[in-house]
Amino acid sequence: MRPTLASLVQHSALKLRVRAGEQHLDTPVRWAHVSELADPVPYMEGGELLLITALKLDAEDPEAMRRYVKRLVGAGVVGLGFAVGVNYEDIPDALVEAAEAEGLPLLEVPRRTPFLAISKAVSAAIAADQYRAVTAGFAAQRELTKQALSGGPEGLLAALAAQVDGWAAMYDASGAVVAAAPEWAARRAARLTPDVERLHLRTAPASAVVGGSAGDGSGEDRVELHSLGTGRRPRAALAVGTASTLGTAERYAVHSAIALLTLTTERSRSLHAAEQRIGAAVLRMLLAGQPDHARAVAGDLYGGLLDAPFRVILAETAPASAARAHARGAATDGGAGAGETEGTHAGDGPVRAKDNSHARVPAAQPSAAAVADVAADDPTALAELVEAAAARAGEALLVVPDGERLVLLAADGGAAVRACTDHAAALEGARAVIREEPVEEHDELVVGLSAPTGPIAAATAFKQAEQALSVARRRGRCLVEHEELAAGSVLPLLADDAVRAFADGLLRALHEHDARGRGDLVASLRAWLSRHGQWDAAAADLGVHRHTLRYRMRRVEEILGRSLDDPDVRMELWLALKATAGE
Repeated sequence: MRPTLASLVQHSALKLRVRAGEQHLDTPVRWAHVSELADPVPYMEGGELLLITALKLDAEDPEAMRRYVKRLVGAGVVGLGFAVGVNYEDIPDALVEAAEAEGLPLLEVPRRTPFLAISKAVSAAIAADQYRAVTAGFAAQRELTKQALSGGPEGLLAALAAQVDGWAAMYDASGAVVAAAPEWAARRAARLTPDVERLHLRTAPASAVVGGSAGDGSGEDRVELHSLGTGRRPRAALAVGTASTLGTAERYAVHSAIALLTLTTERSRSLHAAEQRIGAAVLRMLLAGQPDHARAVAGDLYGGLLDAPFRVILAETAPASAARAHARGAATDGGAGAGETEGTHAGDGPVRAKDNSHARVPAAQPSAAAVADVAADDPTALAELVEAAAARAGEALLVVPDGERLVLLAADGGAAVRACTDHAAALEGARAVIREEPVEEHDELVVGLSAPTGPIAAATAFKQAEQALSVARRRGRCLVEHEELAAGSVLPLLADDAVRAFADGLLRALHEHDARGRGDLVASLRAWLSRHGQWDAAAADLGVHRHTLRYRMRRVEEILGRSLDDPDVRMELWLALKATAGE
């Protein structure tokens, strides 16, 4: 431990005697400093034992001594050593009374004890304390390493909590507690998730101190947060809670724990690359219709995933300008149409809200992490979030980078799929807020999610995810599920600009004919097609004779140069009429 005034008084060779402030002798001493200045305060840092002979002081003046001692106490001086037999044969009563009044320890230094001996004693004690701290730090490092090798992160955290006489917890990339020691600390650590989320937004390595500080009287523990990982985005975080500020030995232990936990959370590049190659091979076999070979290659690494229904997730980034344009268009069209739930955009195609098992974050309340990540969200951030969720739930997960795109296979209804949809919902809400402001254009995450499938139909699921991804990209959505497409109607897809342009071109000649007052071919064609070519029923709807309707349909064929006997032509004309129905 660091030297104190009491340890110096007990030093047999120094022969120091306490004359005042005996109740404060347990105060640590940072250094011993000699100064004969009338005002040495500008040269004090706090924690010093000041040694004087009163060469330039009127030590017998009570008022001068009161002012002198007050300045020393205000500067953080922890003790005053007065050498007798030099300028004064004894310590003047004025100085003794002033020191007693301020509670400043006053030590009498006999003539035969040089100040240098006191300085050496303090220096030796400080060196010994540092040596003990370093030795204890190395011992802690050995114990932490042993626990990391034998007990994993849980054993390491238990050893660290014992070393710092407090508690320790580890968080994953999402800010959730994955391990804590002792067990009661898990609840305390969970309350710090918002602080961990803010820490993850900073470039690694990053650290922060939260909670009470030593001696602040709050009664709350002092918690240090440290990011774990070597990449731009931290993969995990460590929390260490103590009743007071960490000492040197405890600091060594914390730094050792950070290094060891970083090694356990950061997989080597070669191992990571090997796992990705295996995952890519498994995916290729599934898409090629070879599920048995895929299972054999996956082995225990992904085997469990292929034995149950899974979903294919495709993620990539797309320019935000398309999403902004779509959002503006939806606002111009009057918002969500009839039958669309809050959170969908008008003209979003066949996407409809449905009751599913995925708990989604309300769009109106995006998380702090999502708001900060909207300007730079990417598939990598999604992969880290989903991997952390799968790891906590003990689920198998296949992650395969595919150029600028990311492919994931995750268990249907599992934690990984829920984490994906929750993250997408949070991003949707954050973007809705940010799009109201003129900000610099950037790329945004888009995700397509297939329907539940098995190994035999993996290729079909992959196409479903691609279709959902295409709709998400075109409509400015963050995530679209294929089940939403299948549950809706194809008609909202006709709101696409390309479809409308095709419809306008196909029907233009008929509209121009009607505009010249030569008949009502467009309305007649719509009535005839809606009645599946039944002449009498369509003519009755129009209020004309069936021969008149036959004449009009012949004119349609002549003007368009197409035969209405061709079902493809009838289909194209019907869709064109639907696409322009609102005009």
